[in-house]
Amino acid sequence: MKPQARIQSLIEILDNITENTRVPMDTVVGDYMRSRRYIGSKDRSNIAERIYNVQRHHARLGWWLSHIGVDDVPRNRILVWLMLGEGADQKRLKDMFDGSKYAPEELAPEELDLIGKLKGQDQIDHPDMPEDVQAECPPLYADKLKAYFGEDFVAEMQAMLEPATLDLRVNIFISEIGNAKKSLEKDSVITNATPYSPWGLRCENKAYLSKTKAFNKGWIEIQDEGSQLIAAQCNVQPGMQVLDFCAGGGGKTLALGCAMQRKGRIVAMDNDTRRLERGRQRYKKAHIADIIELRSLEEERHRKWLKKQKQKFDVTLLDVPCSGTGTWRRNPDMRWTTYGPTLDELTAIQAEILDRACHTVKEGGKLVYATCSLLPEENEQQVENFLKAHPEFELQPIADDRLGQPYMRLTPHRHNTDGFFAAVMVRKEEAA
Repeated sequence: MKPQARIQSLIEILDNITENTRVPMDTVVGDYMRSRRYIGSKDRSNIAERIYNVQRHHARLGWWLSHIGVDDVPRNRILVWLMLGEGADQKRLKDMFDGSKYAPEELAPEELDLIGKLKGQDQIDHPDMPEDVQAECPPLYADKLKAYFGEDFVAEMQAMLEPATLDLRVNIFISEIGNAKKSLEKDSVITNATPYSPWGLRCENKAYLSKTKAFNKGWIEIQDEGSQLIAAQCNVQPGMQVLDFCAGGGGKTLALGCAMQRKGRIVAMDNDTRRLERGRQRYKKAHIADIIELRSLEEERHRKWLKKQKQKFDVTLLDVPCSGTGTWRRNPDMRWTTYGPTLDELTAIQAEILDRACHTVKEGGKLVYATCSLLPEENEQQVENFLKAHPEFELQPIADDRLGQPYMRLTPHRHNTDGFFAAVMVRKEEAA
């Protein structure tokens, strides 16, 4: 593609994102690319990276458009981004917007005026920007996050503007970590051990893992270190009975099964059968399928089964639906658009899941509650409310002080992971 065509694609994709406010950005980008097979892989990568950069600067771009008094429309946003985010001057912009085939239309007089107003500006940040704008923090959550993070608010929020690292979890059941690392190096993928996860490797640069032996043999899985650490808090052992209540596509189920060395039993449950079934092939590839039992909550027989599982499990993991605020560095559009339930609806769902699943935990067994949220309402407050209502459980402090106390609290600023929360609660043993 010509550089002009890439710019036109940026404008079209941002138009689509603006019009489809109920569809996640990655879906919009994917749909756009799939309908244009002629776009090569390098062009796809360039366009996707730039549209994500535009969304990571959403609030600041909006502030500039308001500051210079022009309409907040996708084409103007792209113009401001090209100037302040990529350093394009007026000549370069005229070359890009030249009206040729596949290029954007020529610059209109009002767009030339916009460019003139920004002349001499060489960066997207400005001292007059409010703190929330500098931090790219949506108004919906600003007060909550300021109250929680205090003087670290801006640093915490700005750390979420950086692209996420590419982390891998080694399937320790079929490969030693060192063996997987050496194999990746042979395929030109350089990794280092993650600082907290006992199973993790972090890629130094972009990597095309689908072409590596380690990936195709099932020795590695892509999984953020923070997600790995949720599984690690379960501290599962070979031979245990484990319930992964909100298993989804199986990322944490895989980590649990590998840690158990394919000995014991894991029941993976979810309220979406199709999502649950997506894990089946992954379990086979990791050689742990024979200890994993899938039970969809869409089926009445499995709902009846759940009610009968009183104190049957050594560990019950509840990785509950949440706001996803901890994933903003991967999903920058989620700062500004709610694609599912509201926060009030989510906290009610989380409380219901805790009440519904806690009976499954044995005496001395663990109930592990986890989210990918930054918000206290979904995290500390949810656990505190549960413990008040269920005195048969007590909080067990996290073993590694580096991850937070008494809860695990991970953020990009502190740990270079996504934002994750976990609490470990133990069912008290009754006196003899």
